[in-house]
Amino acid sequence: MPEATWLLFVAASLLLIATPGQDMILVMSRSIAQGPAAGIATAAGVSVGLIGHTVLATLGLGAILRASEWLFVALKLVGAAYLIYLGIGLIRTRSAELVVAVSARRSMARMFADGALSNISNPKIAIFYFAFLPQFVLPNATRPTLTIFVLGLLFALLTFCVKGPVGLCAGMLSGWLRRQPTALLWLYRSSGVILVGLGVRLALERRQ
Repeated sequence: MPEATWLLFVAASLLLIATPGQDMILVMSRSIAQGPAAGIATAAGVSVGLIGHTVLATLGLGAILRASEWLFVALKLVGAAYLIYLGIGLIRTRSAELVVAVSARRSMARMFADGALSNISNPKIAIFYFAFLPQFVLPNATRPTLTIFVLGLLFALLTFCVKGPVGLCAGMLSGWLRRQPTALLWLYRSSGVILVGLGVRLALERRQ
């Protein structure tokens, strides 16, 4: 059984996934432009892109977590700094307007490919995976590589579970968010607090 803090991982992941960002806006825009099926196809593509990031994170982090002390500490500090940077950016959000563009019609296969390419080509997501996943591996884990891989797959699955339904009801959701800018602003800032807290926790964690 992979050794991780599962409940904390699921809770933190769901909150972060629900925060509107590049992928969420892409799913919503495609759903509004071409219907729920387009949004679901795009969400599926985004999740497949995350599986690609999972493989990269597993190959890189599996070796680093077993390497020397200074490499482990360096990774932790870089990851913590990046999480805190993201969190502060969200906390400082002043305006939270979703700009949803309606595009020309595309096939479902193209929607899927667009979602996957949008995600896998985003270097910030790769850095986020490197920063986020190790926090939930138990310090005394005997198989950290396997645990990171399973966590990454679970994050991809949770992403589809959140963004798939968003694709189904994107029209209603986007309209509500535009009418309730305060709610979206609160979502950004609360997610920012969570990210800062995770970053501080990561920075203070010691290798055992």
